[in-house]
Parts: sequence; C-alpha cells; structure tokens
Amino acid sequence: QVQLVESGGGLVQSGGSLTLACAAPGPIFGSYTTGWFRQAPGKEREFVGGISWTSGSTDYVGNVKGRFTISIGNAKTTALLQMHSLKPEDRADYLCAITSDREPTHNSSYYVGWGQGTQGSVSS
Repeated sequence: QVQLVESGGGLVQSGGSLTLACAAPGPIFGSYTTGWFRQAPGKEREFVGGISWTSGSTDYVGNVKGRFTISIGNAKTTALLQMHSLKPEDRADYLCAITSDREPTHNSSYYVGWGQGTQGSVSS
C-alpha cells in the first residue's frame, strides 16, 4: 500500500504563510483524489481540502476558503497545500491521503496512504 510523506511544516507568525508538500512514490495524484486533513491537539481529524484527479476541482472546509489552495505538480508525484493568512486556530498536524472517489470527500475513512503528518504552528 502506498504511503505518502508530508513536509514543509514550521512555525510562522499570525498572518504568515506556509506551503506543505505531500510526496508520493509514483505519479498517483494523477489517478486518485487527494485530501488534506489536520488534527489539532485534543481534537478530531478534520478535512481541510481536496482536489479531484478527474476534474481538477477543489473543495475546502469553510474556515480555510480563500486562504488555502491545493494543487498537484506536473509530474503527479507531489501535492501542495498553500496556506496564507494563517491564524492561531490553524495550528495542527497536517496530513495528506488519497481516495478512489472522483471528488474529494470529507470523510477520512475513505482515504488511504496516510503519512506521519507535518506540524504547522502559528504564533499569535
């Protein structure tokens, strides 16, 4: 089973930006829908956003719309999560995964290939 690897986390000030990367061992992002999730301490894992491998359409949870952007690299081996205007409440471990669904689903149980995550911290 494929395992993805997240990177790019770090500490930024409120209002700052981070770009997270999700790396795959092959061009699987051209064949599976990609989802980004996050999990803050003491909270459940939540859907952040996703991108469809068939249409390229994206879907984001309401509190990140307009601030976060998901894209797939040309080689289909990397998925990026660009985060802008970060807020302290965005602090979490960020994880990526894939699903065979044609469109992103918010339900994490439909996804596989979870990596270890990368931490995004935002200071106020």
